[in-house]
Amino acid sequence: MEVQGKIKMIDETKTYGSNGFRKREVVVTTEEQYPQHILVEFVQDKCDLLNNFSVGQPVKIGVNLRGREWVNPQGETKYFNSIQGWRIENLAAQAPGSNAAVPPADQFEPAQNLNDEDYDDLPF
Repeated sequence: MEVQGKIKMIDETKTYGSNGFRKREVVVTTEEQYPQHILVEFVQDKCDLLNNFSVGQPVKIGVNLRGREWVNPQGETKYFNSIQGWRIENLAAQAPGSNAAVPPADQFEPAQNLNDEDYDDLPF
């Protein structure tokens, strides 16, 4: 699954417990008729993926939905969901007019001077 939008907030990396569990949260605002503010958490070594991003950048984040069950001291069962990021991609680099754009197909000329031997020049 993917979440796409602009970064609204990037939190600092937080460490929990004696085992050094790390978590970092980012909020992405979707760009649709009714924008949604989606909280995505990155854990452990994935926290470092956010280091090169800043507020306002358009991004696409690869996410996994996670769910867990917890039984409280009163014996009631509760369920929790989280959205966990595993990849983040800067969409500004792919915007129209960027240097990475591929020229349109009509800017390429077809080959005119092919010999009969050239049409099948693959080595296998």
